[in-house]
Amino acid sequence: MSAPTGSSGHHAESEEEFYTWTGKTRRWVLKKLPPDKLLPQDQPSYVASWIYVFGMGAIASLVIVIVSGVILSLNGPLWWHVSGVGHFINSTHLWSVEFFFLFMVVHLWGKYWMAAWRGGRVLTWITGVVSFAVSIVAAFTGYLLQTNFDSQWIAFEGKDALNAVGIGAWFNVANLGQIFMWHITLLPLAVAAIVAFHVILVRVHGVVPPLEAAETDAQLQPAPRPVPQPQAHAPQQPTEEPTEVVR
Repeated sequence: MSAPTGSSGHHAESEEEFYTWTGKTRRWVLKKLPPDKLLPQDQPSYVASWIYVFGMGAIASLVIVIVSGVILSLNGPLWWHVSGVGHFINSTHLWSVEFFFLFMVVHLWGKYWMAAWRGGRVLTWITGVVSFAVSIVAAFTGYLLQTNFDSQWIAFEGKDALNAVGIGAWFNVANLGQIFMWHITLLPLAVAAIVAFHVILVRVHGVVPPLEAAETDAQLQPAPRPVPQPQAHAPQQPTEEPTEVVR
């Protein structure tokens, strides 16, 4: 039999191309997030505002937090208490956390006043809030790992609060080994996964426009470029011909 031709043949070929779950998954991913939307070349004109910078600042700070945290976990408390390089990496880790929360708080408040859940972006807003909440727990366990009097005082004061709500036996903040594993494995993985999912949702639905933005200013619409207008020439004044004087 000859191969089907025409539109029916093209339909059969497309169905045959995606007959496995991997092919169907690829088709769904490319439909939801095509490459030009994942890494767009142009951005809407309103992205030039400073309020859109703080989200990227929080991600950059998170990268520094993770890298410096890996270095600290590989060398241990004695290294960051005694070594000069350890002091520097420890301070870098601390201040990157401070900047992370600064950028994230400004980012959350800015998006709140912009009603960032508009246009089907409810899940994007929820993942941002959840990542902030999980980051607070991660920062709390980090303060418990300072291995000094400050962390000891925080641990035993926090233990009383956790015992009061009934989770002190399961989440024992006085157990340094347990808190260390929470801080370097579970919580960083949770924060990174939620932030990555948040960024993917931003790429899928696009950057939220300001409330006063035009509806036609879509995610991939480039900023309007000025169109050169032909220069209007001033009309030439008719020159008066000299009149002859009859004497």
